[in-house]
Amino acid sequence: MHRFDAVLFDAGGVLVLPDPHVLAPLLAWYGAATDAEVYRRAHYAGMKAKSDAGSLETTWDEYDRAYVAAVGVVGVDVDEAVAVLGRTRNAWIWRWMIPETRAALDHLAAAGVPMGVVSNASGQIEAVLRREICHVGRGDHVEMRCVVDSHVVGVAKPDPSIFDHALAHFAEFDPPRIAYVGDSVTMDIAAARGAGLHPILIDPYDDHVGADFERIRSVADLADELAEGRVTTP
Repeated sequence: MHRFDAVLFDAGGVLVLPDPHVLAPLLAWYGAATDAEVYRRAHYAGMKAKSDAGSLETTWDEYDRAYVAAVGVVGVDVDEAVAVLGRTRNAWIWRWMIPETRAALDHLAAAGVPMGVVSNASGQIEAVLRREICHVGRGDHVEMRCVVDSHVVGVAKPDPSIFDHALAHFAEFDPPRIAYVGDSVTMDIAAARGAGLHPILIDPYDDHVGADFERIRSVADLADELAEGRVTTP
């Protein structure tokens, strides 16, 4: 018997990241690295700083400062690089697909695990995900029961009522048997707990050792667990 009957995912930090192909050329001017993997690491460093400060959706100063430090900006260039990142890191560049997550979604879908997305976003996330990751209903990519965008529904995490818009699509399951995978302690873990879901933090670099919630390094970890023993589709 599996621990969960269904899985909900955050978008940013779980399915997609800020596009390093946009940010690297801008920040390289200030001495930053250009390797996409460095920018992947920078996102989680930024989210750790944001969570440590208790910052919610509208505050990204701590994130931006930790991000530019993680990509290698130092000294007198830091403040300007932070300002540039803050101006450039808009909703539309949250589009770089995390490759191992995409493979894990395929694994979950083949095993018949019901899935959905609940994201603090700006009205764009369903269209972004539809290009190469997932969509509501059948199509070229992974099928989701819902994609909930906070801007569209008018409520954002950490308010747990955002999950009401998703749970209507999972009414046959008890909330504690639905996992919610996110990358923010203050928004995702808090909101999922408030909604009665089982929160799981994506923590690929062990930034939150000793935390009082479940952590995984990758969605693949959860996919392997939930797909085991299930009847898979052809």
